[in-house]
Amino acid sequence: MFENLSERLSGVFDRLTKQGALSDEDVKTALREVRVALLEADVSLPVARDFIARVQDQATGQSVTKSVTPGQQVVKIVHDALVETLRGEGDPGALKIDNPPAPILMVGLQGSGKTTTTAKLAKRLKERDGKRVLMASLDVNRPAAMEQLQILGQQIGVDTLPIVKGEDPVAIAKRAKTQASLGGYDVYMLDTTGRLHIDAELIQQAADVRDVANPRETLLVVDGLTGQDAVNVATEFDDKIGVTGVVLTRMDGDGRGGAALSMRAVTGKPIRFIGLGEKMDALETFEPDRIAGRILGMGDIVSLVEKAQETIEAEQAEKMMRRFQKGQFNMNDLKMQLEQMQKMGGMEGVMGMMPGMGKMAKQVQEAGFDDKIIARQIALIQSMTKKERANPKLLQASRKKRIAKGAGLEVAELNKLLKMQRQMGDMMKKMGKMGKGGMLKQAMKGMFGKGGPSPEEMAQGMDPKALEQAAKQMGGKLPGGMGGMPGLGGGLPPGLSGFGKKK
Repeated sequence: MFENLSERLSGVFDRLTKQGALSDEDVKTALREVRVALLEADVSLPVARDFIARVQDQATGQSVTKSVTPGQQVVKIVHDALVETLRGEGDPGALKIDNPPAPILMVGLQGSGKTTTTAKLAKRLKERDGKRVLMASLDVNRPAAMEQLQILGQQIGVDTLPIVKGEDPVAIAKRAKTQASLGGYDVYMLDTTGRLHIDAELIQQAADVRDVANPRETLLVVDGLTGQDAVNVATEFDDKIGVTGVVLTRMDGDGRGGAALSMRAVTGKPIRFIGLGEKMDALETFEPDRIAGRILGMGDIVSLVEKAQETIEAEQAEKMMRRFQKGQFNMNDLKMQLEQMQKMGGMEGVMGMMPGMGKMAKQVQEAGFDDKIIARQIALIQSMTKKERANPKLLQASRKKRIAKGAGLEVAELNKLLKMQRQMGDMMKKMGKMGKGGMLKQAMKGMFGKGGPSPEEMAQGMDPKALEQAAKQMGGKLPGGMGGMPGLGGGLPPGLSGFGKKK
């Protein structure tokens, strides 16, 4: 979503950080470009103006000229100002669901993704917070809206209110309240009707439901692609109904993410969650500092570590670790790591969260490296016999031909894969021996929270500068051996220095 903004800003900052000392004029010129970049990204004019004024005050002072690298100081000031613009009060992911059954009201325009978001949120409450959730569709206008919620409920294992045809939204809301109380539910979610635009009838209906349910949270679902109009929608809903938070959907799209930056500043309402795709788990808490980091190309290591923790099986990893320490790394291990990478959102997903990698994503694409390569590499490994996977040294010319044919690929691709496996094996051997208790051990511990550091601590232990340096060095050799990229030894690229050392 923020790709263009990221590119523009990193260009401006690259020029700044290369200069030794900065004059006020340098800072002004840079900020002028930042303002244009914000406006192009569809950030509203008043918000962009305030933002630049705030940065300018801090950036044209003694603190910058005296600092060691003034350019980096300016980047930090912009980062902090971005976080401030995006931040709401309190923890965005913590919904007020204290006295059960707590009602959550979902409102928004038609097509903004209300029903899908309702189900995503219900799944999150059930799995992360261990809540019993009941979903009810009050959408009597859209054909099959109620059935859609029912089917999503079956998919995620969350109960939905039985459908009674001909009831009006207020009656359904009352029935949901009664059933939630009798059924011992912690939370009940009301998915209301949407309209193509805001009109009196839509507002009245939502207000009537609000009066009956008295919700603990009223979440406004807004399509992230609607640009500045999203801000008007939020203001209108808040005036008439009262909104406690915003959920932005389609943030994985290629729209210009300015609405997200303006939303918080103009409406004063916190952005709680962002939807990043169609799948039921594609809902993330909106963390201002992480989003700001991604926009400025600083990466988001904490999210990367969290994602890894969610997708790695602890026992498997312990086994792997013992083998890696002995310097064993065969095709089964490589296959596991490639599959792990697919689960974490593929090459692009992982690179987007790593400092300094944003700029390389283009190079990688141009080199013809995409997530299909991972699928092809897995296919090659699946064409091998059990013996061959366990001991890749067995692979002679005739066997190679057979394997490549089985996967419908060329022998050259198999050779690249074998080279990658050898390089990664060497790297694992080195890592197993490095540092106190072994760098690998520390990394693995962190992945499963077994007495190891938390994602935040792990992220601190990784010096973004060192990561960026490593990214630059890898630049030339990505597609072939992939420079150790999928060597996510438990989720993170091993060849990166400064890892596991707590500051």
